[in-house]
Amino acid sequence: MVDGEPLVILALALAPGIFWAWYFYHRDKFEPEPAALIVKIFLLGVLVTFPVAFVEGFFGLFIVSPLIMGVVVAPVVEEYGKFAVVRRFAYRDTEFDEPMDGIVYAAAAALGLASLENVLYVFLAYATSLSLALDTIVVRAIFSVPGHALFSSVWGYALGRAKFATPEQRSRIVLRGLALAMVLHGIFNFLLFSAEIVAYAMVVFILILIPGLWILANRNIRDALDNERR
Repeated sequence: MVDGEPLVILALALAPGIFWAWYFYHRDKFEPEPAALIVKIFLLGVLVTFPVAFVEGFFGLFIVSPLIMGVVVAPVVEEYGKFAVVRRFAYRDTEFDEPMDGIVYAAAAALGLASLENVLYVFLAYATSLSLALDTIVVRAIFSVPGHALFSSVWGYALGRAKFATPEQRSRIVLRGLALAMVLHGIFNFLLFSAEIVAYAMVVFILILIPGLWILANRNIRDALDNERR
C-alpha cells in the first residue's frame, strides 16, 4: 500500500456524490436554494444511513433471502429514510417555496446516503485490490450513486407538488411518489441481482431502466421549473 493511497481512494469514493449533488443543485435555474441548507440535508443523508442500516439489519435477522432483502426491504427502508430527512428538516423551511425544491433536497439527502454507501463498497473492494476499488468507483459513479438521486427525485417531485396542492390532495400525491420511488429502486436492484444469472437483465438495466430514470427525472424537473415560471 502506497502512503496516502487510502486518502486518495476516499476522495475518489466521495467525489461522485458531491458531483451529482452539485449537478442537481444547479438544475434549479430560477431560485437556487441556500448552499448551507443543501449541505445540511446532504450531511443528514449521511447520518440517516446508520438507522437505515440498523433497520435493514433487523429485518435481515428474519429474512434469509438476499433477493428479498435487496429488492424489497432495502428500497423501502432507504427511500423512507431519505424521505424522512427532507420531510422533517427541509419541507417546513421557508426556503422550500417552489416545486423544484423538493427534487433538489431529495437529491441532496439521497446523495448523502449514497456517498457513505459508496465509501463502504469502495473500501471493501480496496481490501481485495486497488484495481477492483477503481473499477468499483467508476461503475458506481455512473450507475449506483446517481441512481439514488434519480429514485428519490420521484418522491421529491411529489413533495414539491404536494407543498402547493390543496390539503386533501397532499397525502395522496406524496404516497404515490414515495411508492413509485421504492418500486423503481426495487427494479434497479432486481436487475443487478438478475444480471449475475441472466445476461439480458444487464441489457435491460443499461438500455431501458437507466435511460428511463433519467427521462423521468428530466421530465419532472422541466415540469417543476415550468410551474415556477407561471
